[in-house]
Order: sequence, then structure tokens, then C-alpha cells
Amino acid sequence: MARETAFTCTDCGLQSAKWHGRCPGCEAWNTLVEERLPAAAPKRGVGGGARGRERRPALAARPLREVGAAPVERMSTGIGELDRVLGGGLVPGSLVLLGGSPGIGKSTLTNMALGYVQESGRRTLYVSGEESAEQVRLRAERLGPGALNVPILAETDLDVVLDTIAAENPAACVIDSVQTLNCAELGGAPGSVGQVREVAGRIMELAKARGIAVLLVGHVTKEGALAGPRVLEHLVDCVLQFEGERERPYRELRALKNRFGSTNEAGLFEMRQGGLVEVLDASARFVAEATRAPGSVLLAAMEGSRPLLVEVQALVAPSELEQPRRVVSGIDRNRLALVLAILGRHGRVSTAGADVFVNVVGGVRVDEPGCDLAVALAVASASRGVPTTVGGDGGSPRACFGELGLTGEVRWVGHPERRLEEASKHGCEGVIGPSGSGGGVREAATLREALALALPARSRGPVEVAA
Repeated sequence: MARETAFTCTDCGLQSAKWHGRCPGCEAWNTLVEERLPAAAPKRGVGGGARGRERRPALAARPLREVGAAPVERMSTGIGELDRVLGGGLVPGSLVLLGGSPGIGKSTLTNMALGYVQESGRRTLYVSGEESAEQVRLRAERLGPGALNVPILAETDLDVVLDTIAAENPAACVIDSVQTLNCAELGGAPGSVGQVREVAGRIMELAKARGIAVLLVGHVTKEGALAGPRVLEHLVDCVLQFEGERERPYRELRALKNRFGSTNEAGLFEMRQGGLVEVLDASARFVAEATRAPGSVLLAAMEGSRPLLVEVQALVAPSELEQPRRVVSGIDRNRLALVLAILGRHGRVSTAGADVFVNVVGGVRVDEPGCDLAVALAVASASRGVPTTVGGDGGSPRACFGELGLTGEVRWVGHPERRLEEASKHGCEGVIGPSGSGGGVREAATLREALALALPARSRGPVEVAA
């Protein structure tokens, strides 16, 4: 009997009839995964040699200008922030991979989306491999009547799931999660590389053939990256990352890959008792909650194509450790180390013997380089004990944006006019930005000039943190 499966190395591609702990080809450890072999090609004639195989006729290539572009029909999920990140809604026949930490709200978001689609008159299906139907109902009861009308299938067998999807023929389907489905033809455990690859591939074939928009919920690793083989991200049409802290109310939805839209969009939600609520004007809330104390500054950031004002707070305290701590929340830790080095070398603000804590308020994560200047001003303000507010103590909060170069210059960042417009809309004056940002910005060519604009003259000079 011919073998139906083989073990393939994920590094070098070597195939073996049995599993090895170490690949015989590249000698990498634990890289062989089981996967199903492709079906044998049809052969012609007795014996079926290489010359007897049927060949498909050659196709004529044509220039792209002669290829007609069919309009993409989208299906609204009823959630404006989700539709905007997707590029306008779900595309029939597309695969969307949604990843996020446990408890962040992935199931809540997908339940709400299916509920709105069901209310619009389209058929839906929710496939749950992690929870029973009773558990899903308990969550859906607080999401509105539409979520309770969504048909549910609690099953982990891939063949049963595919047969049900084919019979129901929904317009949108959610599979929660792709790591829980099991293909009986493979011997690996659910969630293994071979299983996830096979499950996603067969779901894609059915979705493309029937025009079903499928949302695959995926697990993440402890580092926050999507779990499973990298081929899963290449296979799907859109990869969404749901970020945030479970203790904080705000959640961010980012597009890491989108074949039908831009990857520069981000959606902001707030978790409440009744589910996720879209935050349409988050800047107003962050500005109103700004402390105006030393160590606080507003960052005029860009979340995709939308400007957003967020508060960056810093705390500088004497360290009792030989190696001072650097604790961050909302920005990259390596970015903070870079900013502190530039601040010490070109801003004359030394934090070598101090613990530095930096936090982006509200659980929002900022990944753009335009946050460098805000982090530097917040740390300098905390170190010197002087607020950055406009008009002295109790004045309006200070907003800024800009990237810091290694030689101490403040570099230009994209969309300065939109950042300034958002700051002016919420009453922020004296916005500090890089040169060339346009009118209304207090331009600073170097970090030292930005410090002189943000902090009073009496506070400038070398700073030593008391032990």
C-alpha cells in the first residue's frame, strides 16, 4: 500500500519515511513534521511511465493592461473599526487570520461580527473547537440578540467541520481556533505544524470554491507572535493582530498583511460589560486624562492613516541595583535604550544610575519611530522634576512628535500636518516637531533645541540622579 504521509524538514525540505529527532540532511533538531503527500498524477497507457503522462496545453500570456479588474464585493461586519482595518469589509472567499493573547477579546470580536452579519440577512456559522456550545452562549448573551441567532458547531474533526460548512454554505464563517482542528489522515497532534498546514489548506480550498469568507482565530506564542508554521501567514489573505492588556480597557486591531487593503490601518476598541465598543475619538479621552505632571507628555502619533494623541509617562528613580532597570509598556524596550543613550550623549540628561520606567497610558502600543522625541522629553521632564506643560504649572499639556537620530538631530516623520491638526483640535498649543513640519509647529533641529523649548531655562544643564 502506498504511503499517504511523509515527514518533511521545515528548514531544508528533506522528506523521510519516518520521523527523526535530527534531520539527516541539514542536521537541525526537531524540524521534521508530518504532512500528507500529494495525490499521484493521472497516467496514460499501460505501465504509466514518464512519457505516458498527460500534459496540459501551453497557455498564452497577455499583458497586464489587457487583464480586466473585477470589482471586489465586500461584506460589512457591522463594526466600523473592523471594516476599516479589513479595507472596507470581508471579501467573499477570503481567509482572515486573527491572532491575539488569551483573553484579549478575539472570540468576543468574532461573535459580534457574525451577529451583525446574521442580522443583515446573510447565513453565518461559528465553529468552536475550544469551548462547548453552552460556553459560547454564555458569552453571546451579553453581546446582543444578533449573536444568539448565529448557528454554532462544537467540533474538532476537520472532515465533519468541512462537511457542515459545505451543507450550511454560510456567507461568513468563524473557526475558533485553527489549532484545535484535527485531520484524521495525519498522525500528529492538533496544533502541530503538519496539522495546521493541512487544516488551513483544506479550509482554503472550500472557501475559495464556495465564496465563503472565513475568519481563522489563531494562538500566539509567549513572545506575542502568531503560533504555528509561517506558511499559515502566507496562505491566508489577511493577518490581523489584536493587542492590548487584559487589565486595561483598550484594545488595538492592526493589519499585518492584507491582500485586499492597506496594512497601515489600526482600529481601537474598549472592552465593556456588553462587549467591545468602538473608540471613535480616543484623543479626546487621552488629552482629558493627561496628568500635566513632570514626566508626562502627549505624543501626536499616527495609527495607520488616523492621527492619535496618547500620553507618554516616565519615571526616573535612584536605583539600588548594580544594573539599573529599564521597564517599558507600549513601546519597544530596545527603542527606549536607544533614546536614553541619545539623551545622555546629546541632551546632557544622565540616567546611568537610575531606574527608568516608561508607559504609554491606556494600554496602547506605539510602533512608529515618531515616538522618540516624546519618550526623550518625558524622561528629561521626570529626571529634572519640571513639567512640560505650556504656560507653566497647570497649563495645557505639551504635544510633540519626531524621530531621534544617533547624532542628536530630530528627524522628519510622516503626516506632520495631520498630527498638528489633531493636536490643535484638542487644544494643544506649542507642539514641538522636527524642521520642515510646516506652520504651527515649534521646530527643533536637534534634541537640545527640543529640550530648551519644552523645559524652562532654569532646569537645563547636567543632571545627576541622587543615590
